Amino acid sequence: MRIVGGKHKGRPLNAPKGSDTRPTSDRAREAIFNVLAHGIDGPELTGARVLDVFAGTGALGLEALSRGAEHATFVEHNRTAARILKDNIEALNERANARVIERPAVRIGPAPHGPVDFVFLDAPYGQGLTEPALGALVEQGWLKDGTIVMAEIAAKEILVAPSAFEAVKEKAYGAARAIFFKYHP
Repeated sequence: MRIVGGKHKGRPLNAPKGSDTRPTSDRAREAIFNVLAHGIDGPELTGARVLDVFAGTGALGLEALSRGAEHATFVEHNRTAARILKDNIEALNERANARVIERPAVRIGPAPHGPVDFVFLDAPYGQGLTEPALGALVEQGWLKDGTIVMAEIAAKEILVAPSAFEAVKEKAYGAARAIFFKYHP
C-alpha cells in the first residue's frame, strides 16, 4: 500500500497484520480522489481540513494531506491500528498537520477547531456503524453546510443516511461502494 498522488506519491504505508483493518486499496483511493477533484461540486482539497473516521492506517487522510489538504484529524480506536497510523504520519513528516483521536467514532466528541471540509468514513463492513457515526458527526459539530462526506460500505450493504445528507455520487470498487454525500443542515 502506498500514497498514490501528490507530494508523497509512491511513499509506502504500513498496515496492521490480520483482518481487523481493511485499508482502502490504492486503486479505489485514486478513484475516490478523482471524484473529489473532478466529479462533484464542492470545496477544494487544497487548504482543506479533513476528517478520517475509522482511519485504520490513515490512508485516506494521508492521501488528502499529500494532495494539499491543510490538516487531517484521524479517528481510530483500535490501539494497534492507531500506533501504526501514528508511525505512518511520522514517516511522511506530517505530524504538524495531523491529529489522532483514539476513541470509537460514535463517541468522537466535539470538533475542537470547528467543522471540516471533507470526511472519509470507512467503517467495518456489516456492523451498522456508519449511520451512528454520521449522527455523531452532526451532533458534535464536525460538519458545516457543504461538507463532503465519502462513506465506503460493502457493495451489498444498505446505508440509510440522515435526511441532511444528499447523495451526489456513488461508485463501486470491487466488493466496496463509495457514496459521496453533501451535508445540508
